[in-house]
Amino acid sequence: MIVVAGEALIDLVPQEAGRAPDGRAALPDLAPRLGGGPYNTAVALGRLGSPVAFCSRVSRDTFGEALLDGLRAAGVGLAYVQRGPEPTTLAVASIGEDGSAGYSFYVEGTADRLFTAPARLPDGVRAMSFGTCSLVLEPGASAYEELLRRAAASGVFTALDPNVRAALIPDADAYRARFTSWLPSVTLLKLSQEDADWLGGTPHEWLSHGPAAVVVTRGGDGLSLYTRDGSELRVPGERVDVVDTIGAGDTVNAALLHGLAERDALSADALRGLDAGGWEAVLRFAARAAAITCSRAGAEPPYARELG
Repeated sequence: MIVVAGEALIDLVPQEAGRAPDGRAALPDLAPRLGGGPYNTAVALGRLGSPVAFCSRVSRDTFGEALLDGLRAAGVGLAYVQRGPEPTTLAVASIGEDGSAGYSFYVEGTADRLFTAPARLPDGVRAMSFGTCSLVLEPGASAYEELLRRAAASGVFTALDPNVRAALIPDADAYRARFTSWLPSVTLLKLSQEDADWLGGTPHEWLSHGPAAVVVTRGGDGLSLYTRDGSELRVPGERVDVVDTIGAGDTVNAALLHGLAERDALSADALRGLDAGGWEAVLRFAARAAAITCSRAGAEPPYARELG
């Protein structure tokens, strides 16, 4: 089983705006969509057919109930979901002309910030995935960090996608130092080229701190792999009419974990033993899955049947 740990939230996605009665441009309607990087990753894993559970703290409000319904529909286990009376985090999306998404967040006093680390790791866990806002917003961030370190110390495969949201980070240098401190506990690091630029490091620097492999996503230009032995591999992106990019990186996370699990490669040793052909197949699968997500509005990752 793969356990995804982190926030669940609601993306408010703008719809096409019309004109006000007096001719002024009207504000766009905002459509609520289920979201959050870890949440999307868990849903994508479930849709791909991987045994998966979600580890988080979710509100008891209407949005929280909808988030849980989305997990159930994807076949995601809920045994490690905590509940709370606080409201659900909201992320207001803005969509650029190229479909890229930016966000502003409403996070004060929300349920997912109050996550506490479980007393023990889930039974039968093969891998754990972490990332995004959950590793920034305290006090929950420290609890997720503790869980990451504990999983790694127990020999569990760990995946990290920092998915940097700079607007939520009050001290960039402190965050960069904290990110580096996580790397000895990370087996697979996946991040976007934008994240890499913001963090200011290189894949080879990050590999020297602990991960067995680093995957960098480059939007329509595809994905690049870097491994501890100095190997590099790049696969192109799949061409698609982009509606928006919401959830694309999260779909890559899920597709990488699913593809590695199918090859019994959820360990540092197995990653080091995976040959170029195996890695290329995993990366191309991830690129294809992300392209499907980009072809539709909001974070709607594909089902296994859509990938052939």
